[in-house]
Amino acid sequence: MVKSRDIDAHVGARLRLRRVAARLSQRRLGRAVGLTGQQVHKYEHGLDRIGSSWLYELAKALDVPISYFFEGVQSDAGARGLMPVRSGSGLDKAGAPVGQDNNPQVQREARKLVEAYCAIGERRVRQRIRELVKALGQLRAAP
Repeated sequence: MVKSRDIDAHVGARLRLRRVAARLSQRRLGRAVGLTGQQVHKYEHGLDRIGSSWLYELAKALDVPISYFFEGVQSDAGARGLMPVRSGSGLDKAGAPVGQDNNPQVQREARKLVEAYCAIGERRVRQRIRELVKALGQLRAAP
């Protein structure tokens, strides 16, 4: 079973990913919702747990549904709580590519992909693209 700290780190990593994709500084995002840049930093690094009202405000400011912060974590029907994405998915607990997080080329590609994705105005189109990418990822993971 995943500990609450793992979930806090995952939500923080997703917050950082979206903030960077939106090209916002921690300070600017904080000002938009009534937080300090330092507090945003603590949230992003999983040092502080994000309360539900702050998560709601951050989701609004970043134009994502609250569920965005939990993508990459799935519910396990046989157990209480949350379980990480199955091993072999190619992603770590924070949703980053395993073994590639220090590769500058992969980081650039991921940043460009996220920026292009965020530039798509239609929510339904973004949803379909996510479904397509997820399906393609599952094809790679299948034996």
